[in-house]
Amino acid sequence: LKELLTERGYTYPSTIKKPEALKLLESPPGENQEQPAATVEATKVSTKIEAGEEIDIEAELDRLGSLSVVMYERIRKETADALGIRSTVLDKLVSSRRKNLVVGGIGFEDIEPWYLPINPADLLSSIEATVKRFIVCNPETATTVALWVTMTWLMDVIHIAPLAIITAPEKRCAKTLLLSLMKKMVKKPIAASGISPAALFRSIEKWQPCLLIDEADAFMKDNEEIRLLLNSGHSRDAAFIIRTVGENHEPARFNTWGAKVISGISAHKLADTLTDRAVLLELRRKLEHESVERLRYAAPEEFEEITGKLARFALDYAEAIRAARPSLPSQLNDRAQDNWEPLLAIADVAGGAWPDKARKAALKIAGNEAPSMNTSTELLHAIQEIFELKKIDRISTANLILELCSDDEQPWKTYNRGFPVTPRQLSNRLKEYHILSKTIKTGYQETAKGYMIDQFKESFARYLSVLPPLSVTTTPDSIDAAFMVTERLPVTDRNVTNVTSNQKETTKTAPLAVGDVVTDRTPKMTSSIFEVMELSDDEVF
Repeated sequence: LKELLTERGYTYPSTIKKPEALKLLESPPGENQEQPAATVEATKVSTKIEAGEEIDIEAELDRLGSLSVVMYERIRKETADALGIRSTVLDKLVSSRRKNLVVGGIGFEDIEPWYLPINPADLLSSIEATVKRFIVCNPETATTVALWVTMTWLMDVIHIAPLAIITAPEKRCAKTLLLSLMKKMVKKPIAASGISPAALFRSIEKWQPCLLIDEADAFMKDNEEIRLLLNSGHSRDAAFIIRTVGENHEPARFNTWGAKVISGISAHKLADTLTDRAVLLELRRKLEHESVERLRYAAPEEFEEITGKLARFALDYAEAIRAARPSLPSQLNDRAQDNWEPLLAIADVAGGAWPDKARKAALKIAGNEAPSMNTSTELLHAIQEIFELKKIDRISTANLILELCSDDEQPWKTYNRGFPVTPRQLSNRLKEYHILSKTIKTGYQETAKGYMIDQFKESFARYLSVLPPLSVTTTPDSIDAAFMVTERLPVTDRNVTNVTSNQKETTKTAPLAVGDVVTDRTPKMTSSIFEVMELSDDEVF
């Protein structure tokens, strides 16, 4: 193959794969469009020398460093001969120029693909081991970092780009250290401790970098535009925004598609819409007996090898990643499946232990996440629990509000500017799910405004995780009987009986609240036994 290419006038390039080289031989030399360009580049130096011109070696090295790897491979021997130096020496000089290549004030290393075919599974394992060398984290986090870093080299062939959110409960958990480690391995990194919305989308449009944003919990606080921009870059098809530019305010479209890492103290301080589009990289503080190496002492050659192999992985396996349709764990919700799809595709193509390892990491990190809920779905979830715990099939509005406000950790007790949620506010929230209050029977021919469980079943199924089936045992004549024992109604008097050795029995008559069960003073015996609630003096309010 080398001899045939040489006959065609090519210098055999080590970075061109065999199938690509064979394609060059399928067409006649005159039909190949790249050969003339290569010939022109190769003769520039020799032409100048023959003309007696003085060669600016530094400028020539800069020119060679700006060429693509393939173009340089084609002219390296002729250029080295013209300059009177060995090809290996020229390679080193040009390589240094590539590493210092600056584009628009941002420095990007021009990574040369590894000169030998690589084993993808071994590459992922080496990245995972590198993370464990410098960072204290659980195995699933190291696995996810390896897959996500590899993903940044394949942005041209994937369709979903999950954010990587580095999170920890406290300071000094190595969040910034992990960010620095990932910067050494991702493709075209730009690190920033803060970035404006305009700089964010213009940087992505110009350079297609991997953004690494530190201290996100500080600069992203109450910054809705930053959140919108980060959200928009999740899916390739929707990764665009429209902004006006120039003195005439002409509308222009900007691309927001790209890999992004966000580091913050705690994931719960970030918007739910961001964490929902991310894989979480949770860190923990190092214990005294845990030891890791210091990143600043690591040899640069280690990361040069990793990035070179990542570039080779992207060169050799991009089409396999594009065509991959990985099986997605059913335990993950739809958004989590989207986030993990490109990572699982990489794992499947890598083979070995990685398909199984990647899915275990996905289930560990995303499978146990609580569903992301806004205020309305929080309300649905609370109502679902009330129906299940009380084992009832209907509830009055008044009793529903009482139950919602009984949990001090829920927002409903102070929902109305520090006061309990009102019936109207409750009704407006439930209208979003087409659930409307209606007149229901509360027992012994008494009625009140309320809700039946059948009104909620579809919304429970669509928006919440399904609980076990309800076992409702109430009879038609005892709908609100479950509340006779456990409710604390906000009234000033109740039917209270206190009996001690030094006190007489005293009885107070309480006014009825909406939804209370009305009973006769001598009720008939039925299948349900009504218990009268006894309260101490301290409990009466």
